[in-house]
Amino acid sequence: MPRLSNLAGIALLLLVATTYFSTYIVDRTQFAIEILLGDPVQIVMKPGLNFKVPFASRVIFMENRLQDYDADPGAVFTKDKKEMKVDTFSKWRVSDPLKFYETVRTTSGAHARLDDIIYSQTREVLGQHTLMEIVSGNRKEIRESITLRSKKNAENFGIEILDVRIKRADLPEENSQSVFGRMNEERKRQAKLYRSQGEEESLKIRSNADRERVEILAEAKRVSEETQGIADAKATKIYADSYQKDSDFFRFLRSNDVYRNSLKEGTTLLMDADSKFFKYLK
Repeated sequence: MPRLSNLAGIALLLLVATTYFSTYIVDRTQFAIEILLGDPVQIVMKPGLNFKVPFASRVIFMENRLQDYDADPGAVFTKDKKEMKVDTFSKWRVSDPLKFYETVRTTSGAHARLDDIIYSQTREVLGQHTLMEIVSGNRKEIRESITLRSKKNAENFGIEILDVRIKRADLPEENSQSVFGRMNEERKRQAKLYRSQGEEESLKIRSNADRERVEILAEAKRVSEETQGIADAKATKIYADSYQKDSDFFRFLRSNDVYRNSLKEGTTLLMDADSKFFKYLK
């Protein structure tokens, strides 16, 4: 009986050991590859309990989550032969576990490959632009171009690059002075252009206002003269009608007009008392 108990214990121990070494659990943040005698035999993309050949196979786990890679700064040259120190930052993840294992194997290997890919594409893209275009141009377009080129190259290694950004771009001292000087001149040129355009627009507005003023005054004068002419014509007609009806009364009215226009306050006239001017004042 003791011998049977020992055998049962050994059998149970072997069963537990076999079960332990023939199963593995894949977390939801992982991919897994089962390697048998050096060759991949199973790729697990989903989380859960899985079985493998005990003792003869091993399992390699890798992250399936989004990962960051902060590259070391590297020197690049622009289209106009200006040197820049560029520091890039990227987001990536494993897209093909088998290809990833066969090419780079580990995260460290992936970082080395990413460094080569992103640096080469950054150098190529920035080399197509001048320093002024990089500093003051469309940075979004440049960033998207680097990301697209890097993503295409990384696919060969089972890596998906989602974004590449330039954290920092430093210029040598002599380049910095040159860039700042040119930027300052460009700002002055733009300011001068805006002032010139403003003065031109102001001159147009003043010219239009003066022309409208002259037109309004001319129109007012024309209307005034027409009105005056109509009034004079009516007055002449009234006087003519009055003369035809009663010539003495007409002369009396005309004399009153003369008196009203001539004998104003403070007016002194030196005339003969028998003058016809005083005919109606006697």
